[in-house]
Amino acid sequence: MIVAGFGFRSAVSVQALAEALSLAGSGQTVSALATAADKATSPAFAAFARQVGLPVIGIDAATLSAQEVQTQSEASTAARGTGSLAEAAGLAAAGPGARLIGGRVVSTDRMATCALAEGEGA
Repeated sequence: MIVAGFGFRSAVSVQALAEALSLAGSGQTVSALATAADKATSPAFAAFARQVGLPVIGIDAATLSAQEVQTQSEASTAARGTGSLAEAAGLAAAGPGARLIGGRVVSTDRMATCALAEGEGA
C-alpha cells in the first residue's frame, strides 16, 4: 500500500495539492491520501480526493507526533508536533513498519507538501 501524506495551508488550492502529488509520485500508484484529522475535510482537500478518486485517511494528533520523520520544519513542529505533517500522515496511514519513498516535496506556491509512504496499511 502506498499512501500520499499531505500537509497544507488553509488557503491551498486543488491545483497545489495535485502538483505536490505529481512531484512526489514519480509514477507510483497511490492507494489513499492522508493528512491530519482536522484537515481531512477541508474543501480543497476533499475536492482533490474526489478528483483523484482516492479515499482520505485522517490521522489524530497523537499518532502524527509519534511518527519518526526525516524533515524537521520548525513551523510544522510548533503547529503540529511533528517535523513534517506530510511525512507523518503518510507513515501513520501506511501502518506499522512503513517507510518513506523519497523525500517530502513542496508545491511551487509553497501551499502544499506531499510525501509518499509504503507499508501494509494501518
